[in-house]
Amino acid sequence: MKSKYALVTGASEGIGFEFCKVLASKGYNIILVARTLEKLQNAAKTLERSFDIETQVISSDLTAPNAAQNLFNEVLAKNISVDILVNNAGLLFNGFFIDIDLANQEKVLQCNILALTSLSHLFANDMAQRGSGGIVNVSSTAAWMAIPNQNIYAASKAYVLSFSQALADEMRASGSGVTITVVCPSYTDTKMLDNPDQGDVMRIPNSMILSPEYVAKKGIEACLAGKHTCIPGLSNRIGMAVIQLFPKMWVTKLFGRWYRQLQQ
Repeated sequence: MKSKYALVTGASEGIGFEFCKVLASKGYNIILVARTLEKLQNAAKTLERSFDIETQVISSDLTAPNAAQNLFNEVLAKNISVDILVNNAGLLFNGFFIDIDLANQEKVLQCNILALTSLSHLFANDMAQRGSGGIVNVSSTAAWMAIPNQNIYAASKAYVLSFSQALADEMRASGSGVTITVVCPSYTDTKMLDNPDQGDVMRIPNSMILSPEYVAKKGIEACLAGKHTCIPGLSNRIGMAVIQLFPKMWVTKLFGRWYRQLQQ
């Protein structure tokens, strides 16, 4: 039987590592991609000890120029065909737009939008030539609204949502055999909730926080079922549906006031 491979970006910790564990439990060999080689190697060893699979690690900073193409080329050089791509890597900076360093804002756009789009294009073409494959793009419930003091992040995730849903329809209509799934988790227990390097720290009530294990499990289930959109958690699905019923600027003002309180 042909070995199955999944590639996960942002794989060394958080939701990304949980994606790796879920996929490994289903028999996929894993290519782990992130910036820090030591963390990748430790994560890979854990996977190999826990599951009867093979791993590959690739250190890559997806905010760097040509990072996606270089990553794709490195996978090709290993003579590996990727069956599932998980575009999980993402960046976030909290605070007022004019106070956040422009270089950091550009890194968010490079990672959350450009690298994700480029990797989707490269691997979707490769998968379509083979007639099968799946791509999971990690967005956020932030994609469903404009969020002041987190505006670049929310806008980038709105792009991921719109792009992924449209691409899912294109790939289905073309008979490519490739599925596209966008996963929109709400607040999740990762370092994004408590990382001073990304600006103001978010003070989110524990009752609103999902576990990364749950998010990854639901995301892979949706991918393997061929679903185009996954919002983990019933309350989140209801919440996103309700939000669409109200005027956009009304929702924006409400969330802006709430986010500024959370970041104090």
